[in-house]
Amino acid sequence: MSTDFLTQSVEDYLKAIYRLSLDGQSASTSDIAHTLDLSPASVSGMIKRLSEQGLLEHVPYRGVVLTREGRRAALRMVRRHRLIETYLVECLHYAWHEVHDEADRLEHAVSDQLVERMAQALGNPRFDPHGDPIPALDGSVEELVYTSLSDIPVGETAVVQRVVTAEPERLRYIGGAGLVPGAEVTVEVREPFHGPMTIATEAGQRVIGPEIGGLVLCTRPHPASS
Repeated sequence: MSTDFLTQSVEDYLKAIYRLSLDGQSASTSDIAHTLDLSPASVSGMIKRLSEQGLLEHVPYRGVVLTREGRRAALRMVRRHRLIETYLVECLHYAWHEVHDEADRLEHAVSDQLVERMAQALGNPRFDPHGDPIPALDGSVEELVYTSLSDIPVGETAVVQRVVTAEPERLRYIGGAGLVPGAEVTVEVREPFHGPMTIATEAGQRVIGPEIGGLVLCTRPHPASS
């Protein structure tokens, strides 16, 4: 079926299911309901309709996965969202914690032509301001493997690549700690039993908890020798 004229509600469902199934697992009804702030009963009804339309496959008691057509439609929306976020930051000087809700509203309203002109104006970026990969026009997407800051050994310096949260207050806090994509961070101290860690960035020294550390994904350019 054509996915060019899907409703906003359907697009939101497909994008949510895509995000929930990035680890290769199926997305449960309860997780979809939580993500979209809807009742499980209404989600179950929509899952049935989307399955009938060939956009997803539903395995009772296990969850749902996107079909090829469903994934294509979801990636189209993810591309729109992340390009809009990038344009808002790079061209309109929004802060990175301000753009998620704006992009959620705009992604359904703008034309494909406008989105592609944004991409051209930005130089066809590969990643958005949070380090999330921007799907290409052909539907391919780079899903790279990183190490969370919580797993970086003490004494090692890593480079922040991606921050996996859209919550404005968390992004404000993480940005204030200097943990933005491209920044170098050194783990100086880690308390035992999943305790807080002391880090150093260009923004200075900061103590952060393991929950925040788990949201910051890094590469390790110079792993310590064993």
